[in-house]
Amino acid sequence: MGSRNLEMIFDRVGHFGRYQIFLYFICAFQNISCGIHYLASVFLSVSPQHTCRPPGNVSQVLFHDISGWMLEDIWTRFSIGREDHIIVQLQNGEVWELTNCRRFRRDDKSSLNYDYNGHKSSFPCLDGYIYDKSKWQSTVVTEWDLVCNREWFGRLIQPIFMFGVLLGAVIFGYLSDRAGRRLVLWSTSIGIFLFGVAAAFTFDYYSFMITRFLLAIAASGYLVVVFVYVTEFVGMKSRTWVSIHLHSFFAFGTMMVALTGYFVRTWWIYQIILSTVTVPFVLCCWMLPETPFWLLSEGKYEEAQKVINTMAKWNKTRSCKLSELSSLSCHGPAGNKPSEVEKHSLSDLFYDCNIGTRTLTVWLTWFTGCLGFYCFSLNSVNLGGNEYLNLFLMGLVEIPAYIFVCFGMDRVGRRSILIFSLISSAVASAVMMVIPKDYHVWFVVATMAGKFSIGAAIGLVYLYTAELYPTIVRSLAVGSGSMVGRLGSIVAPFCIYLSSVWIFTPQLVVGSLAFVSGLLTFTLPETLGKPLTTAWEETEKESNSGKLLPTTNNTELENTAVISPGESGPNK
Repeated sequence: MGSRNLEMIFDRVGHFGRYQIFLYFICAFQNISCGIHYLASVFLSVSPQHTCRPPGNVSQVLFHDISGWMLEDIWTRFSIGREDHIIVQLQNGEVWELTNCRRFRRDDKSSLNYDYNGHKSSFPCLDGYIYDKSKWQSTVVTEWDLVCNREWFGRLIQPIFMFGVLLGAVIFGYLSDRAGRRLVLWSTSIGIFLFGVAAAFTFDYYSFMITRFLLAIAASGYLVVVFVYVTEFVGMKSRTWVSIHLHSFFAFGTMMVALTGYFVRTWWIYQIILSTVTVPFVLCCWMLPETPFWLLSEGKYEEAQKVINTMAKWNKTRSCKLSELSSLSCHGPAGNKPSEVEKHSLSDLFYDCNIGTRTLTVWLTWFTGCLGFYCFSLNSVNLGGNEYLNLFLMGLVEIPAYIFVCFGMDRVGRRSILIFSLISSAVASAVMMVIPKDYHVWFVVATMAGKFSIGAAIGLVYLYTAELYPTIVRSLAVGSGSMVGRLGSIVAPFCIYLSSVWIFTPQLVVGSLAFVSGLLTFTLPETLGKPLTTAWEETEKESNSGKLLPTTNNTELENTAVISPGESGPNK
């Protein structure tokens, strides 16, 4: 059945009536859980201040000119740099110097002065570490001593998770086209709950990483397929707004991470509480029907008719008989059977020099958007002040960003809004680099501005990419851009870790890429008011023409077949 005839169904039963609203908010609620798990590692993998544990019971402690009886009472009160050390005298009389990653035994047991020039022997921290518990009772880092020579194990937590996100999009996108959207939503949601809770009860680092990896696959699978599920239930008049604002619920997940982290300071309890957000959806997901689009594509007309009848009943409209429409679309305009769809490869996105340049520009924009999105979010805990409030604000600022995109793209244009968002993000990054260290409030404000801008770019780039390419490679273009964006998500944590080399490395990288992407976007054509093209020849013609053709808001995009979830989806 053709997409135009399918839109006739929505004209009859309602584009976004009570039934679609009911399904939308059930599905969107689960997006909160995805947002939670994508950023839960911000507090899961906190690395608190630490020092080597001495090899015996302590009788006296000395730090510079401050002495005491309890090691925890002394060193947790001060900011101990890498060059500092703590002197402890054990009950057996031995004197030890403790640093972050080494400990030294003095040969002269009588010397309890802070400065010592005599001979001392170096030892690794075989007895473990003592951690600052003033903020967190325990984290994954303190649970398995992921510090010093094991520090990189902790730093791999988020990148490995994001690799699972990439893999999950491919796996479940493929399965949803074969087994149906509803089955994938069920299975991934149950997986999110089970793997989320299981991560809290893992017995070592490796089992934790495997469980989190499986959690990432499930969460990504849901996030990709739910986008398609929702758009297949909503008519063209509301489809763009509905799809963009699915991102807003992801932002609510970020805010819940901040709130939960503030109140719960033990990592496994924190993980369990965050995982329970999935429970309401798991209990309600049995009510979700399969989409009429997928049922019709599988030839299940009776089941599709039942769904449409239910939709009409909820919306209090007159139902639509599929038998009346199917005869119109079984054959082409001349009564011939439609020809088979030609398969295309990635090389088709480099059809010629101009199209190749366009593709590289689009890919860079996807990469920059996702890199910036996670850099601003993950780095929010390093901005100074209250790290929980910082992360909460990073989530909160996304919501007006998506509203801004929805209003701006149909009034100013897709390209103009994207350029403005990218350049604004670059400017915000530059401003962060010149704000004095003590002005952390202004630093947070500048970061919020950068997150707003990059969030707007992420919300727009999916639609804009789809409009830049002809029908024959549209899914391929969006899917490849989405994959490149996920590579940016994988790189983002490493970018944050480079702040130990230079504190402004994340801002420099994101700002530079955003500025270059913004400038290159000037070379892309505006798509507002232009009809979608079906072949390369039309695309070249539209690119060379500066005139806007008589269509409005490019709603023809909504009349095209829904893009396969195996090839695209929300790029979070």
